[in-house]
Amino acid sequence: MKNSYDNEDEDFLPSESPVAVTFQSADEKTENVLRPQYLEDFQGQRQLKENLGVFIKAARDRGEALDHTFLIGPPGLGKTTLASIIANEMHSELRMTSAPALEKPKDLAGILTNVTENSIFFIDEIHRLRPALEEMLYIAMEDFEIDWVIGQGPSARTMRIPLPRFTLIGATTKAGAVSTPLSERFGITGHLEYYDADELKSIILRSAGILECRITDEGASLLARCSRGTPRIANRLLKRLRDFADVMKGGVIDTDIVRFGLEKLGIDDNGLEKQDRAILRTIIEYYQGGPVGADTLSISVGEAVETLEDFYEPYLIQQGYLKRTPRGRMVTPKAYELLGMKCERGADYADQGLLF
Repeated sequence: MKNSYDNEDEDFLPSESPVAVTFQSADEKTENVLRPQYLEDFQGQRQLKENLGVFIKAARDRGEALDHTFLIGPPGLGKTTLASIIANEMHSELRMTSAPALEKPKDLAGILTNVTENSIFFIDEIHRLRPALEEMLYIAMEDFEIDWVIGQGPSARTMRIPLPRFTLIGATTKAGAVSTPLSERFGITGHLEYYDADELKSIILRSAGILECRITDEGASLLARCSRGTPRIANRLLKRLRDFADVMKGGVIDTDIVRFGLEKLGIDDNGLEKQDRAILRTIIEYYQGGPVGADTLSISVGEAVETLEDFYEPYLIQQGYLKRTPRGRMVTPKAYELLGMKCERGADYADQGLLF
């Protein structure tokens, strides 16, 4: 199978990968410090972690590159962290990018021609990869080669460039948006699930130790229950609660500080933020409890559809406050109870199977 790629008036071979210069905030640098470096330090996702441990050990013992790996899951659950861990466990070089940063075939070719033997190439948000770049990846993943067009017009010719055997790790929050030909080329697929309170508590206690802040066992348990099943949120809240504790209570994060800090941040004991409650209230007050379409709802609450679907809705559905139906989003009786509002749609909810 051969494909040609327009080199867009560039009569040269790709030799250098694009360089991205980024500036990190203090919180971003701290987040990198909090990332576990090896599988033994990674909390939660037990089945996935055990499987990866077997696959990595087998590949390492054979001296081979790990099979291409596809990581699927909501934001903040550790897909990027797992890519770094795989590189560390394989003792391999890691190159990282995101699909939106790859605009032209030469951008991808520049990276692929600079990968080393058994190295790890991580693409975040791979569902946003352009079709022309997907086609280039097909050959790179299967044959470890890429086609490149030299020259233009009648004198143009295709050169096939060999690549070292490498491991592509693709991460996505929207597996359904990844084309079937691309997803089928991954030999390993891992689904990351939301974390339970005990797993999040372990993560919080570990992070508190790294940040050298004191948190009580009860405070860690309460914070874990309010972190939406997401380590990124748990660590973010821990850093903010550390600020409250340093100023108000001698640096100790106890349940009083957790409750006080979360109230100041607009987060209730269920982990719901102000915008979560605004979404539920809007559906009830303006759309009689639903159904309402995602586009209409996003305009009503002033959020992008992607943010609504990727961040807010999954937790509201998981906690039983919201339901997606063929006709749109509907709140459940539990949402009325949360907001202290009277539910007057018993018959309608019974028809939708929402009474419990």
